[in-house]
Amino acid sequence: MTLHPRLHQITERIRKRSADSRRAYLAGIDAAHREGPNRTRLSCGNLAHAFAASGTTDKGRLRADITPNLGIINAYNDMLSAHQPFEHYPEIVRQVARELGATAQVAGGVPAMCDGVTQGRPGMELSLFSRDNIAQATAISLSHDMFDAALYLGVCDKIVPGLLIGALAFGHLPAMFVPAGPMTPGIANKKKAEVRERYAAGEATREELLEVEAASYHAAGTCTFYGTANSNQVLLEAMGLQLPGTSFVNPGTPLRDALTRASTERALRITALGNDYRPIGHLIDERAIVNAMVALMATGGSTNHTIHWIAVARAAGVMLTWDDMDELSQIVPLLARVYPNGDADVNRFAAAGGTQFVFRELIDAGLMHGDIATVVAGGMRAFCDEPRLTDGKLDYTPGVAKSADEAVVRPVSDAFDPHGGLRLLRGNLGRSLMKISAVKSEYHRIEAPAVVLDDPRALNKLHAAGVLPQDFIAVVRYQGPRANGMPELHSLAPLLGLLQNQGRRVALVTDGRLSGASGKIPAAIHLTPEAARGGPIGKLREGDMIRLDAVAGTLEVLVDADEWNARSHAPNTAPAAQDLGRNLFAWSRNLVTPADQGALSISCGPPSPEGGWEYDAEYELGHDHAAAAAPHEDKDA
Repeated sequence: MTLHPRLHQITERIRKRSADSRRAYLAGIDAAHREGPNRTRLSCGNLAHAFAASGTTDKGRLRADITPNLGIINAYNDMLSAHQPFEHYPEIVRQVARELGATAQVAGGVPAMCDGVTQGRPGMELSLFSRDNIAQATAISLSHDMFDAALYLGVCDKIVPGLLIGALAFGHLPAMFVPAGPMTPGIANKKKAEVRERYAAGEATREELLEVEAASYHAAGTCTFYGTANSNQVLLEAMGLQLPGTSFVNPGTPLRDALTRASTERALRITALGNDYRPIGHLIDERAIVNAMVALMATGGSTNHTIHWIAVARAAGVMLTWDDMDELSQIVPLLARVYPNGDADVNRFAAAGGTQFVFRELIDAGLMHGDIATVVAGGMRAFCDEPRLTDGKLDYTPGVAKSADEAVVRPVSDAFDPHGGLRLLRGNLGRSLMKISAVKSEYHRIEAPAVVLDDPRALNKLHAAGVLPQDFIAVVRYQGPRANGMPELHSLAPLLGLLQNQGRRVALVTDGRLSGASGKIPAAIHLTPEAARGGPIGKLREGDMIRLDAVAGTLEVLVDADEWNARSHAPNTAPAAQDLGRNLFAWSRNLVTPADQGALSISCGPPSPEGGWEYDAEYELGHDHAAAAAPHEDKDA
């Protein structure tokens, strides 16, 4: 199928924009590869330290330098339901490697915090920066130069982007991502949301709320709604970094274990010691990044990836922008309705056709690069096949040709919406993003007075006091990466959802984040520049009329220009957060780049020509202010 002309133009624009940085990145990883297999560079003392604790068989193989050694980067902990199954993965991987005459070692562990536990808590202020910490921990784990490929065990939120950034820093090594799968269905997500809203209204008890939450989050595995964690898995498959069809196989099943074994086998076959070398740095180019964004739009995935994948792309020397994402969203149809964009959970999505059906539809329509190299042979067409166990052995069969449930997945010819689930908003408040896939069309335009908050917890207090206007736009500022680490504001969703259900027109405008788990409320998020950088959001005052228009792609304050220009910037009035380790990340808050540059607090990708690394000041000082207020000009039209 011929590539869609607009997809080709966007991809080519990214390639040309990234030419210098991509060239520098590839030169670096190619130089690392030319130095030879890793263990041959170690002194005898270095090598002895590295295999001292290995068994006799493994020691012999590690001394010989003739068989591959896999490094395992594990995000296991007991607290994350999605990561708890990883406890036993390393032993499976080691056993498979031994059976094939190779070795595997746990190279290191990375932190994995849960946004579900820290929602609305001070600990959430460490969440975004944990991604960069994970990237650094991954690099530290691989720094021993003992490995010929790496397996990455991670699923959730910041963990997968952090692992990806770290893996790309060692781009000469092949990489295989190995998920754990979603928990089986619990209570319906819609029922959970209803009880949350009743609790916000004071109509449900804490015991009732806890009961429904426990029935929803009830076992090992990823949470079943289509938030950041499950979006991670779809994007990994869209870039060809894990075995086809591995995303949504439940933990503790024979198929899940078979896929883990097969992932290990495949990783051993794509090292530089064999004849099918597939280093991650060469697999992840502008086409793979575009594929990930196309999959995000087509499935209505998490808005968090509008930050994370800019960072991931930069780690590979690819310069992705919000404008690219917005234009992709205009040409990619919405093919899936998974909660919060619909009633189905990810298990039902997989049963209806899942990623295999969606990818085939996109490839056939010319809306996905089908010819990219992946961790398996056959390019992206291989990811249209479904894994099965036949007589106890793993094989693949073509995915369903027709959706098994058109309430959940549909073909391009009968899409839920002709456009993807994302919209870039521009105006005199800066640039922000809005996830529209779950927002009913009657709420795509909101014009209402501002209720200005620096502390998101204050909104519930104002509601309890009965002083909120009938219709309003909640402006929650000083929530950006520099202010406080850009915590999730999902805790606002139950109250705003309740008010919208009552017929009131409400919306959210913030320089903070709002999870992909939040859907039906119109929300302009990631507003850039943020208040802590002097962004226009800091000039908003109580009662200012704001117009949010997702159809036109604008976000504007309707204040006389002279008055607006004369206004001073309001200080942050939020009470200081409880520390809980926040002081350890003060340097990260000082260094972090704006949200539209990946909110990075670490150096990422190849160095600048001057030898250092810095964020693109054009975005903060020009693109976000004057240019944001101008109509978007399509230069490719």
